[in-house]
Amino acid sequence: MLDIHRDPKPLKLMYFWIGILATFGYRLIIVLNFYDPLWVKIVWYIGTIGFIIYFWSRYRIVRNYSKLIREQELVKAVRKASNITTSEKEALSYIIGTLSVTKAQVNYVIIFILSALALLAGFILDFLV
Repeated sequence: MLDIHRDPKPLKLMYFWIGILATFGYRLIIVLNFYDPLWVKIVWYIGTIGFIIYFWSRYRIVRNYSKLIREQELVKAVRKASNITTSEKEALSYIIGTLSVTKAQVNYVIIFILSALALLAGFILDFLV
């Protein structure tokens, strides 16, 4: 039996809305700069924590895609398939092959790490210095 981890739909929606909130918050900072530095900090912390959560979830998803593609040898399976057309094979091979070697996983890790470091630096500068 194939072990595929699926997040429950409410959790997926939570990740989605956290990503939207974080993105909106970062855009809102430019406006808040004209009003109150406290709100800038609050929205920055919300956005940064949101990005950490969102990009960690994206990393997990892409890592799982890559793992399944490798373990199940899906590129080979598509090439061997006899019940689909040549153009369907080409399309599926391209999609699966691209998912298995995408740099998105690295991108998500970098954004996650940089966001975590920014959060740590912000915390140190705001509360410990």
